Amino acid sequence: MKNKHLLGLVDWNAEDIQTVIDTAFTFREILERPIKKVPTLQGKTVVNLFFEDSTRTRISFELAQKRLSADMINFSAGISSIKKGETFKDTAQNIEAMKIDGIVMRHPTPGAPLHLTKFVDAVVINAGDGTHEHPTQGLLDMTSLQEKFGKIQGLKIGIIGDITHSRVAKSNIIGLTKLGAEVTLCGPPTLMPVNVEKLGVTVNYNVDEVLLWANAVNILRIQRERQGVSYIPSIREYRANWGITRERLDRIGKEITIMHPGPMNRGVEIDSDVADSNNAIILNQVLNGVAVRMAILYLLLGDKPKEED
Repeated sequence: MKNKHLLGLVDWNAEDIQTVIDTAFTFREILERPIKKVPTLQGKTVVNLFFEDSTRTRISFELAQKRLSADMINFSAGISSIKKGETFKDTAQNIEAMKIDGIVMRHPTPGAPLHLTKFVDAVVINAGDGTHEHPTQGLLDMTSLQEKFGKIQGLKIGIIGDITHSRVAKSNIIGLTKLGAEVTLCGPPTLMPVNVEKLGVTVNYNVDEVLLWANAVNILRIQRERQGVSYIPSIREYRANWGITRERLDRIGKEITIMHPGPMNRGVEIDSDVADSNNAIILNQVLNGVAVRMAILYLLLGDKPKEED
């Protein structure tokens, strides 16, 4: 890897992104074995530093660390000395003093993982920072697409929903365009970033047109906890205009792959009979999430082969 840290896919080139995907497929094979544990990171210590609630991402990273035999420490801001007034810098440096090798960090403030690198020498992996990026989710989504289609270059991918507040959307846009996919964004105009076309994507507010065009669509949830104010008139109107329903898919009359990063608001952005259908690869995304995070931990923390004299 050309980068020491994984702070965002914007810093990574297409070659390194593809290396993660290819390595993830190797670890997928390990996850299918009766004995799923390998000694790859034995002796390495990783801290999971979560300042924001998480279920899937945290469990996925924990499982990846255990599968690689790393020593794992969980840190939760809600029960830490931060509540007693300790600064972010002091917390980081105290953790660093324990001689750890890597930090997996989730934080509500964009740029927090980058800020962390100023205080520690350990490898920093961004597990989501505010509305900035969620690079491991982007990588697992791309891995799932390559597993489904055998390639990413030339694929037509629609991303539908709350684009403005979605760190998942940003990492997907950056990664997919670097690997040669075409990306179209769709959602309410109030939830579409200004000048987002500069990222090399197309914007289309008609979800039926996007479904007709796309090979696969990644459905995003309405992130009411980050919006602060209401950007849509009602849930009913959102579902009518942009929700992925069985009736809508039946009307377009074509096979299309359905993705969702979770958690799902069933009956809002996606209906249950769509999420649970054969078209959906949502559970594949979950399994690939463990494999991708194993790949990232291995590539960034694994001992490099020594060069022969």
